[in-house]
Amino acid sequence: MKVLIIEDEPMLADSMLQYLKEEGYQCEWVDNLANAKDKSWNYEYDCLIIDINLPDGNGLDVIKQIKEMKSKLGIIIISASNALDVKITGLNLGADDYLTKPFDLTELNARIKAIIRRKKFDSQNSITFNEIEILPYEKLVKVNDVPLKLTRKEYDLILYFMSNIDRVIPKGSIAEHLWGDEMDMADSFDFIYSHLKNLRKKIKEQSEKDYIQTVYGVGYKFSDQ
Repeated sequence: MKVLIIEDEPMLADSMLQYLKEEGYQCEWVDNLANAKDKSWNYEYDCLIIDINLPDGNGLDVIKQIKEMKSKLGIIIISASNALDVKITGLNLGADDYLTKPFDLTELNARIKAIIRRKKFDSQNSITFNEIEILPYEKLVKVNDVPLKLTRKEYDLILYFMSNIDRVIPKGSIAEHLWGDEMDMADSFDFIYSHLKNLRKKIKEQSEKDYIQTVYGVGYKFSDQ
């Protein structure tokens, strides 16, 4: 899952980045409003963590932009202010949650998981598609009840597919979701093919179906049709 952290305090941002990366998230960080609006407009994320007080403006403007885009990504406000009117304003604009600084990183993680589970997987603790089951808390994937031995990128890839069943996903979107900013420096998408090949092979070893379908000239689709 991909998270954008919008926070101008470097120490806090770094602690969130390190912790969430260790928890398996693909994380990016910006420290001002202009970059936050640019990132959230041009890239796809599963969740935004937004500080309200930024050096060049109010983080609430990012929420307004997200809602204008009709995006369904999760939004968590983090702020040093515990004022009720600030919380109400943020939540009324479309934020999903509000954390007052200082907060425990384990609580932040739990709230991110809850939001993503609610928005993408109808609040279910497990995600199923035919004989495939994903247990996000354990980062475990089973096919016909047999656990698959997946790399981190392969796990991220199948989770991304399972949250976009029957949707044609461009190669660029897959690469950017898995590698974030690093993808901007790549010359081609060749490096994603091995991950797709290995994931397809591991699924087919426990199932007769090939769910990863190539849509030539566009990208891939995860489907049983």
